Formats: sequence, C-alpha cells, structure tokens
Amino acid sequence: MSGNKNSGGSRTGSGRKPKPLSEKILNGNPGRRPIKVVDFGNLDEIKGTKMPKPKAYMLAHQKQGELLATEIRKEVFEWLALRKCDHLVPMFLIDQYSQGYARWIQAEAARSEYGPLSKNPHTGLPQPSPFVAMALNESKQCMNIWAHIYGIVKENCSTEFGYGVDPIDPMEILLSGRLPRDGRRN
Repeated sequence: MSGNKNSGGSRTGSGRKPKPLSEKILNGNPGRRPIKVVDFGNLDEIKGTKMPKPKAYMLAHQKQGELLATEIRKEVFEWLALRKCDHLVPMFLIDQYSQGYARWIQAEAARSEYGPLSKNPHTGLPQPSPFVAMALNESKQCMNIWAHIYGIVKENCSTEFGYGVDPIDPMEILLSGRLPRDGRRN
C-alpha cells in the first residue's frame, strides 16, 4: 500500500481566505486582478432602510426581568448602517446574535446573584452552578454568530472601521504584518 492517503479532494472553506476590500484598496491592488466592488450608483440618492420590527419571541415576557435583545439588535443594526453594510447581513443573523447576547447577559446576572457554586440535590455537596455552563454556551454561540457578521462587514466595507475608540487592532497588525497608516505601534 502506498503512503498516499487521498481523503476525497478539497474541502469547503479550506485554503487562503480572501483579503478584505479595504485592504486591497489600501495596498493599491497588488495582485492586479479586478477588485470586485458592488456598485450602488449615487450613494447620495440612496436612503437607508428602517430597521424591521422585532419578532414576537424577542418581546416575550421573561421570568428574570427584561430581555435586552431589542436594544442589542438596535445597536448592531446601527453599527452596520454606519458602515453601509446593513443590507448585506440577513436580519435573522442579527436577531440570533441579539437573542444569544441577551441570554448571555441573563446567565451572567444569575451567576452574579447566586454565585459560581450550587448545591447538588442528591448529595448536598457543592457543584458548579449551571449558570456558568449556560453563560459559556451562550458566549460561544454569540462569538460564532458575530464572526459571521463581522466577516461580512470586513469583506464588503470599503473604509477602515473598528469597534470603538481605537480602530487599531493589535492582533490584526501582528497577523497582517503591517503598521497602521499613522505608523503607531501598540
């Protein structure tokens, strides 16, 4: 038997990821391939769409007080609209992220209220609180969904963008091997 172990060909999502549009524009398109830019015509004439109303499940009564999903949803939609990417991200993805983030906040609040340990109902011994696992699960779900949303924005936004006060991401600088425009190092 030969040492070649074919495993069925290429896999979806494998290989080098495409560079974001803003990075291609910033570097002057070093590959010389045509840059794929979605033409929206005259942007001054385009009016933004209003955020759709939230679904009923996002407004349902909660035992642990108010669910913050609608506020989170509004913040995410405004963040996307500011970057002119609100039409690129499906609303169900924004809803999923908002709901998961709100549930994570609820689990963290319960963990703060009841502590990291609980009493085992059978043995009476201390055990990890179920709210710790719930918070971790919701956090993972939110981070996965946010990675999808952020990826869509990163691939389609033609301007530099960031999360907040300092748009320079130290990890991005390390991974890309380039300094920011103003030459600052973090």
